[in-house]
Amino acid sequence: MEQRGRQMLDISESALPGARFQLQAARDADSGSLSVQQYKLSHNEHFRLEVKDRGEDRKTPSLVLQKPLDRESVKTHVLRLTAVDGGKPVKSGNIEIIVDVLDVNDNSPVFTKELYSATLKENVPLGTVVIQVNATDLDQGANGEIIYSFGNEVDVKLMDPFSIDPNTGEIQVTGPIDFEKSKSYEIDIKASDKGQVPLASDKSVMITVIDVNDNAPEIEVTSFSSSIKEDAKIGTTVALISVSDLDSGINGKIICTIKEDVPFILSPSLQENMYAVVTKSQLDREEISQYDVTITAKDSGDPSFLTEKTISVVISDVNDNSPEFSISPYTFYISENNSPAAPVFSVKASDRDESDNALISYHICRDERGDQLSSFLNINPENGEILALKSFDFETLKTFHFHVVASDSGTPSLSSNVTVNVFILDQNDNAPVILYPVSSNGSAEGVEEIPRNVNAGHLVTKVRAYDADIGYNGWLLFSLQEVTDHSLFGLDRYTGQIRTLRSFTETDEAEHKLIILVKDNGNVSLSATATVIVKLVEPKEAFAASDVKSSTKADEDNNVTFYLMITLGSVSALFLISIVVLISMQCEKGLFRNAITELPHVTVAVPGAETCLASFSYTNIIITSS
Repeated sequence: MEQRGRQMLDISESALPGARFQLQAARDADSGSLSVQQYKLSHNEHFRLEVKDRGEDRKTPSLVLQKPLDRESVKTHVLRLTAVDGGKPVKSGNIEIIVDVLDVNDNSPVFTKELYSATLKENVPLGTVVIQVNATDLDQGANGEIIYSFGNEVDVKLMDPFSIDPNTGEIQVTGPIDFEKSKSYEIDIKASDKGQVPLASDKSVMITVIDVNDNAPEIEVTSFSSSIKEDAKIGTTVALISVSDLDSGINGKIICTIKEDVPFILSPSLQENMYAVVTKSQLDREEISQYDVTITAKDSGDPSFLTEKTISVVISDVNDNSPEFSISPYTFYISENNSPAAPVFSVKASDRDESDNALISYHICRDERGDQLSSFLNINPENGEILALKSFDFETLKTFHFHVVASDSGTPSLSSNVTVNVFILDQNDNAPVILYPVSSNGSAEGVEEIPRNVNAGHLVTKVRAYDADIGYNGWLLFSLQEVTDHSLFGLDRYTGQIRTLRSFTETDEAEHKLIILVKDNGNVSLSATATVIVKLVEPKEAFAASDVKSSTKADEDNNVTFYLMITLGSVSALFLISIVVLISMQCEKGLFRNAITELPHVTVAVPGAETCLASFSYTNIIITSS
């Protein structure tokens, strides 16, 4: 087996995990299973080995970067790649992989001091070194070479008396220094590296000029944060100010105060005539969003001179208010058969905060049981508009509730939730279904045989039907749509009973066809039809046929009657219990009679094998049934 002893790789520290670097493959004079079978890579944190089998005893190893490289931490990684053949005894070869990490400009210059300050007498000779700033950069080459310059915010007037050496960072005097014009200078210094995309750091240099003169105090805001967060702790610095007086002695002694009753005080700095404007109490943007702070500097001369400086401090928002829903809980009524993917209702919340802290998004709270709300509801996260993904069906779902969460976009986010109660309103979307008559092929058609000698009022049969809707939408009416002889048969419009209107004569036909229309009472009425063939037979034949028919129908009627009795009994029991409770409550107040007269009318639909309209009130009970 043959393999060179070393392979050099140059990899940029900006390489992303997953990057691949092909390595030299080992060569083995043997072939087949005796050739190179596997490669092994020494343990390390940053790389893993990947081998591709190209067939014909060719296996190509590659390094795959797993963890980002940092040249400033480790400049060189030494790895060992071992190739092993499949012979016995096993033979192997090693190669040393030297990975040099190439620098990228990922470190900004860092000043060696947090604060640079200097004092300078006026009228010093030109070329005097005021101060030297120094910054270092962890990168190498051009990425680590630093040049110094004044910051972009430096006043042009400051560039006249001062200059900065771009290589050494020395600040020199290049113009006349006049104490009467300026007692102190604050210079922003920028240190930039020489990378292709330079990185820079800024630092302020404070230069104080020493002199004695006669003049009014001067206030200079050396550092000012125009906004402060409302949750800032007491003692947070808002601004740094320096005061000066060109006078000397007692005339140059300055007393600084803040005039208004504001939540700020002046805190003297360690440096003479320097003050910090700091908070003295808790702030609340929702109460006051801006303060105009007037700083007064007064010397001790006689007469004294006074100078005022006003700074406007804007209180910036923090996310300290949760969204609030305008209504809680929400109650909505939706008609069934709504259009899918159309808005059905919306919720609205507001937030006293501002900007992103008041930017509200909405989502539906899903419980752990997975109530499948997501299958038929969706909410617009931006405006709280709730869409129904499919049509609601009153017959399968009458009411439900869920929770909507309103979250603001602050960090951390605050949220609140509201309960939404939804009631589905019934529509007339179910046509009546004929239960009887039903023929063997499923059509609503039946044959009834009656004796010729029956009298008027004889019950021929009863058409039974039901409607899945409720109220008027499920209230069925029966009518004769077509009949061969209107004088022979009559139909009860409420019960569906067909009875003879008179006795039959010899001239009456032996067979009569009746078409019955069953329709509900919805706004847009739905209907169904049933056909009954009435055959007139001699009394003996009718008696024989009725024996067979009655035995079958008896079982049917018994089942229907049994379930109907259970249903009506349960409803009646609940009704009576409610009446007893109401009577007890009203008797205590002496208002029983008035309470009874004001009780609402309640209609209860009892499902069964036939249409049963049960009308309940608190004064009487009317049950219509076969």
